[in-house]
Amino acid sequence: MTKTKSAQALLKKELKNPAFKKAYESFSEEYNLAEEVIQLRLDADMTQSELAKKAHTSQPAISRLESGSYTNVSMAFLRKIGAVLGATPVVHFKTS
Repeated sequence: MTKTKSAQALLKKELKNPAFKKAYESFSEEYNLAEEVIQLRLDADMTQSELAKKAHTSQPAISRLESGSYTNVSMAFLRKIGAVLGATPVVHFKTS
C-alpha cells in the first residue's frame, strides 16, 4: 500500500469520529489547496526548496502552505507559487 492510500485510509477512519470530522471540515479549503499545491509541485518534479527558490520565498513557507495550516495566505503569495507551477489561483464565494 502506498503512502497516499495509507493516508486516505487513515483519513476515512478518522472521519468517523464526529469531533475530528467537524475540525477537518472547518479546514477543508486549506487542505484542498494544500493537496493541489503538492500535486502541482510533484508534477513539476520540484522539491519544496526548489519551489521556494523559484518563487522567491522560503522552504518553511512552502511547507506551511502544503500542511494546510497556513490560514492567512495572501493572493499575492498564491500568485507567486502559481506562476512557478504554471497555474492560476481562483477564489470564489459559495452561498449556503
